[in-house]
Amino acid sequence: MNLSRLDLNLVVALRALLDERNVTRAGERVGLSQPAMSAALSRLRRHFGDELLTRVGNTYVLTPLGVVLRDRSATACDLLDRVFTSQAAFDPAAESREFTFLGSDYGAAVFGAALSRVLHEEAPGIRVTFQQCGPAVVENPATALSTVDGLVMPHGIIDGFPSVELLQDRWVCVVADDHPDVGDELTLDDLARLPWAVYKRPYDAPAARQLSMIGVSPRVEVSAEYFQLLPYLVEGTRRVAMLQERLARRVAGLAAVRVLPCPFEAVPLREAMWWHPVHTRDAAHIWLRDLVARVGAQVAGTADTPRGRAR
Repeated sequence: MNLSRLDLNLVVALRALLDERNVTRAGERVGLSQPAMSAALSRLRRHFGDELLTRVGNTYVLTPLGVVLRDRSATACDLLDRVFTSQAAFDPAAESREFTFLGSDYGAAVFGAALSRVLHEEAPGIRVTFQQCGPAVVENPATALSTVDGLVMPHGIIDGFPSVELLQDRWVCVVADDHPDVGDELTLDDLARLPWAVYKRPYDAPAARQLSMIGVSPRVEVSAEYFQLLPYLVEGTRRVAMLQERLARRVAGLAAVRVLPCPFEAVPLREAMWWHPVHTRDAAHIWLRDLVARVGAQVAGTADTPRGRAR
């Protein structure tokens, strides 16, 4: 298709029509009259060879193609918005802007907190939002990346997109401070026989996959969508959990738990920030990448709490 012949206003109209499923409301949303939006719908139907919206009783429903195009048109609009808000120069001390990151609560707690402190001092007009990502980041990373400024995730989950290294972390085990069956060390037999509290989304916790490679099938009693909940789900029980060491040291003082070394050589976690290629040349994102690399190096250089018991 020759994009030079495409009226990009139709992309905006398409998104509004598929979201609102009503010509009048869609027109009001984008500032078009009802006749103008009806004309846009007619052009879109001719282009796609599909009704897109069909009447059922007193309402309109999306055709199967319309359902597909709803998400794609939203992604296209987000990308267009980011393309046309790109900047040739960026002064962080004077700018007022919001950056959005996707990731896990681990990334927000360990890296995001440090980033927000630096922004508070160096770029007070810059706002950041951290969002918990879902399965879509694995199923369609291009779409997920197109809607945000960065994805803070470990290596091994997505590939094929540019990234900047942030920090490395070790995996540790967490047990109740008064666990009746665990002393100063855990064994592989302990991991096999004890019940577990686990992070709900295994694609976001590569160390969990390593257990199966050493012949351990965790007997899961409870799962959570946030790493920071695991110590509380371990406290006062016979459960065990695996957690990133930097996060474990932070939360160990808030829950009655002990942090112990893993009884096997777990592959370290390497956290990075990934971005969509559309941001590569944008001055604001060049500054953002330099900043996150600096903050990541600062976090990586922070001295670790000695391994062993922590309250």
